[in-house]
Amino acid sequence: MSKLSQPQRVFELLKQSPLKKFKAREIAEGIVTLFPEDYVEKRQNPRFNTDEDLIRQVFTEIGAIKNSIIKLSPFIHVQDKPRPRVYWYDPNHQAEHSESFANEELTSTENIEDAEITTPLIKSGNLSEHDLYPILIEFLKLELGLYCLRIDEKRSKNSRGQNGNQWLHPDIVAMQPLDKHWHELVKSCVKHGSGQNVRLWSFEVKKELNSSNIRSSFFQAVSNSSWANEGYLVATSISTNEVEEELRMLSALHGIGVILLTPENPTESEILLPAKRKQEPDWQTINRILKENSDFKHFIDLVANYFQTGRTYQENWNK
Repeated sequence: MSKLSQPQRVFELLKQSPLKKFKAREIAEGIVTLFPEDYVEKRQNPRFNTDEDLIRQVFTEIGAIKNSIIKLSPFIHVQDKPRPRVYWYDPNHQAEHSESFANEELTSTENIEDAEITTPLIKSGNLSEHDLYPILIEFLKLELGLYCLRIDEKRSKNSRGQNGNQWLHPDIVAMQPLDKHWHELVKSCVKHGSGQNVRLWSFEVKKELNSSNIRSSFFQAVSNSSWANEGYLVATSISTNEVEEELRMLSALHGIGVILLTPENPTESEILLPAKRKQEPDWQTINRILKENSDFKHFIDLVANYFQTGRTYQENWNK
């Protein structure tokens, strides 16, 4: 065994080919080839029927340990956009990583040197909308540091009759704790003043956006995300350039963002159009949804608990 952690194996691969830019999949193939003894045990996992399944797993893990990789050397460079993300080693120039990279606390996943991401292996395009929910949650957790919950429309009361709650709530909701790493004095000022220490997010998921569903999908997102600080429409594909142009126009008018989800590797997904952030949530709308849907009530209960205690418990989130 090489006794190197996965980030260290990536570092060794990059160092062997200075200035060469690697995509995550190329890194996965490279380290499995360079350190085959380190992957013998993992290959025996019954989840992996083929070598390709193992490569897909390592490919997924690369994105999850991105920060751990770049912290190993100032000469490791990462380019996030345009997608796909690329990594390279330049021995003559230090990387100018953004402040969010330099000062960012490692997520719970990245605190583990050899993070094992257990997102189901995606082998085909035959995904339902429901199949996309855990994939989106994986992206939001790893890349944006959000705490997510699935909202099941079947748990709504329908107290207003048929279609009374149509387009009322989204598929996924999330909390972003802004004060996670703030000083206690700052937290106290915000708590007793009128400051904001969390943002609430909303996500409507569609498999594909095309000319026949673009407007209905977008305005569904507008309707069921009106309560949140940030609302997004999520899809795995946009059928044509014309559909994308219409999305850009609608987003500029109504403030809903767009995420392009990559099922094969959630960490390679991207925010195509950022949402227009609202300063405050709409608590009146939140109150109505809470009364109608038990999942949403549970979400607000967890948010209220964070307001009171400043604590999050992993077992309550991202499911």
